[in-house]
Amino acid sequence: MTVRDQRTAKVAFIGFGEAASAFRSGWRGAGLADTVAAFDVKTGSADAAVRARKWADYATAGVTGAERVEDALAGAALVFSLVTADQAQAAARDAAAHLAPGALFFDGNSCAPGTKRESAQAVEAAGGRYVDLAVMAPVHPKLHKTPLLVAGPHAAEALAALSALKMSAREAPGPVGTASSIKMIRSVMMKGLEALFLECVLAGRKAGVDEVVLDSLDVTYPGFGFKERAAYMQERVMTHGVRRAAEMREVARTVDELGLAGGMARAAVDWQQRVGDLKLDARAIGEGDYRALADAILARLDTVER
Repeated sequence: MTVRDQRTAKVAFIGFGEAASAFRSGWRGAGLADTVAAFDVKTGSADAAVRARKWADYATAGVTGAERVEDALAGAALVFSLVTADQAQAAARDAAAHLAPGALFFDGNSCAPGTKRESAQAVEAAGGRYVDLAVMAPVHPKLHKTPLLVAGPHAAEALAALSALKMSAREAPGPVGTASSIKMIRSVMMKGLEALFLECVLAGRKAGVDEVVLDSLDVTYPGFGFKERAAYMQERVMTHGVRRAAEMREVARTVDELGLAGGMARAAVDWQQRVGDLKLDARAIGEGDYRALADAILARLDTVER
C-alpha cells in the first residue's frame, strides 16, 4: 500500500465495538484511512435504543454505517472482522461472498486455531486473502498502535498493509492458527487470573478475611499489588465478562485441540459469564475500590441466583 493508498483505500469493519472504534480513532488522529465503512449486527437490533446508539457510534467515529454487510464490504481492500468470538465464524462465512477480489480479510477475533482455519477456508474459496490476526493487548490507550500478531500465507502482504496504517504488527511465522494459538494460550493465564481473583476476593469478602488474604499474597509475591489488581480484574469482568466468556470457550477448544482437557479455561468461562451477565457499571460503583466492586457483585448475585 503506497502513501497515497493510505488515504484512499477503503477499509471496512465487521463489528464496530471497542477494538474497531479504537483503531478508527487512531487512524483518524494520524490522518489515515479516509474511507471507512462498518457493519454491526446491532444496527438490526429489535431494540430501538440499541440501534440508535450504534448509528451514533458511526457518526462519532466518522465512518459510513451500513445496514447490510455487503454494503460495508463493497470495494473494500482491507476488511477487519472484530466481533465476539462466538460470532466470528458466521461473520467470515457471511462476508466471504461479498469480498472484493483479493481483499485482505483480517480475522482479529479471539478464536481457537481450528475455528480460524475453518473461517479461512470460506474466505479463500471466495477469492479473499485470509489473515490470522491476534490483538495482543487492550486497545486503550494505544489505539491503532496496539500490538498485533499476524500469521498465514498472506502475512507479508498483511504486514505491509498494517504498516501503511501505522499499526504495530509483527509476524508469528507459521500457518493460519499460529497467531491465534499464542493469543488463546496466553488467555489461559490472563483471563484465568481474572476468574481466580473473582473467586478469591468474593469468597474473602463473604468470610470477612479479604484484607488479610490479599495482604498475605503481597508478602508471598512482593510488588504485585493484589488489592489494586483485584479492583482492576473485577472491573474488566464486570465490563467485558460476556465477551471474555465467549473467548474462553474458544480457549478451551484450543486446549482440547492440543489433546489436553481445557478444564481451567472452562472454569473461567463460568465466572466471566456469571459476572458479565449482571451488567453492573463498574465506573458508577467506584472502579478503583475492590471492596465496593466485590460487594456490588455479591449483592447482585444474591438477588439473581436465589
